[in-house]
Amino acid sequence: RVRLVESGGGSVQAGGSLRLSCEVSGLPYSKYYMGWFRRALGKEREGVAAANTDGATKYLDSVKGRFTISLDNAKDTLYLQMNSLKPEDTALYFCAADIRVPNPWHVENEYFWWGHGTQVTVSA
Repeated sequence: RVRLVESGGGSVQAGGSLRLSCEVSGLPYSKYYMGWFRRALGKEREGVAAANTDGATKYLDSVKGRFTISLDNAKDTLYLQMNSLKPEDTALYFCAADIRVPNPWHVENEYFWWGHGTQVTVSA
């Protein structure tokens, strides 16, 4: 059974940092593709960043230079280092996974497995 469990969310002031983690278990293959998505109150879920086990990464334009996604294959854990946080980054953050190449990477229907989310709140 595949499980994705996020952690690391919290409340910070603008300009602060958080690191989200997503522990993965039960995936049937050693090569897979993962993404971080977020859903702000009243908005649709959007792709924030994506990574695969070969090290390739993708980012939403508004987080480039502030967020870094990384995948530790040995620990089966996906990370999202978030720096210079802004109030508009406030959202429920989800990790997602699939064994096929998500194309395009930022579309949630391209991912089959999902975590339950971790809340990030950034105050002005």
